[in-house]
Amino acid sequence: MPRRSTPPKPTLVLFVRHGQTPTTGASLPGRAPNLHLAEQGVAQAEAAAQRIAGLNHVAAVYASPMERTRETAAPIARARKLRVRQAKGLIECDFGDWTGKKLADLRKLDAWRTVQRYPSGFRFPGGESFAEMQARAVDATHELVAAHPGETIVAVSHADIIKAVVAAATGTHLDLFQRIVVSPCSITAILYAAEGPVVLTVNSTGDDLTALAPS
Repeated sequence: MPRRSTPPKPTLVLFVRHGQTPTTGASLPGRAPNLHLAEQGVAQAEAAAQRIAGLNHVAAVYASPMERTRETAAPIARARKLRVRQAKGLIECDFGDWTGKKLADLRKLDAWRTVQRYPSGFRFPGGESFAEMQARAVDATHELVAAHPGETIVAVSHADIIKAVVAAATGTHLDLFQRIVVSPCSITAILYAAEGPVVLTVNSTGDDLTALAPS
């Protein structure tokens, strides 16, 4: 009788949205370069680093290639004497022709209703679809999990990316992912086990992370 293979140990992924920037809530910066954290965003990143520092062990800190995520990840990695590694699959959605547009102007478009109510059927003009965004973000997460069995890692990314990953982990249809809120520098914790993911917290901005555990 063949032996059963031992499943990998669960991996805890702490998804952190980047801190506030000068454009937060005002425009859609997307992948435009040279967008850095605002002063408040720097303070938010330091606070997130202090919260994560309370955990016993963090094996690695990853960030999307954008400046704002790498700057958010820096104090988290520094507190652990780690370097920030790049996770290309966790980069912001490619908003195409909408990149840099003011949200007040985008909300006036008929397409905005589709973005909010039927995102699974929407593609940004000249850019990425939400479905493509979710698929590559989930794939990137699974790659990180496979590289860190039984460990805790940090992944600094963007609101839509984290919302899409949460939706996938909970089995929620992409058309409902806009109902999830992910605030600047909030922490979302998902435990990835062989039996499937367990969402421990979403959009946490002040809770004690040491209490995280499946119930």
